[in-house]
Amino acid sequence: MSVTEFELVSHWRIAAPLDRVWPEIVDVDAWPSWWRAVRKVERLRDGDAGGVGALRRLTWATALPYSITFDVLSTRIEPMHLIEGRASGELSGVGLWTLLADGAGTAVRYDWRVDLGKPWMRTLAPVLRPVFTWNHNVLMGWGEADLKARLGIG
Repeated sequence: MSVTEFELVSHWRIAAPLDRVWPEIVDVDAWPSWWRAVRKVERLRDGDAGGVGALRRLTWATALPYSITFDVLSTRIEPMHLIEGRASGELSGVGLWTLLADGAGTAVRYDWRVDLGKPWMRTLAPVLRPVFTWNHNVLMGWGEADLKARLGIG
């Protein structure tokens, strides 16, 4: 793994059943309405009836003084369980959401294997790697808190 590649894993424990959590995660177009870091989602291409093949451009605000935009192609969706997408642009790689019923709640795992695309990020990655990791963790923490608030369990 090069210094510009990241393998990041986030775990959310949501005290709501899977059938309430899944629709929020799978509806990427609605993320800006509840996830404070997601500034804009543009649908560039529709996918099949299950959503595979959909292409979206996501713009994220971060905990640091920059924003980032990248495209995500939905490559695999297993309803009520898994969503996989391939990112390209200012970040490139694969993101994988895995959701599992966990008692009365839902265990959410997000695996993000990504390479930096912005030239300044690539140049500064050897020094700022811990900061970029921290930033990712903050955004994911916002997502967990914001989803809980949306579901009325925050």
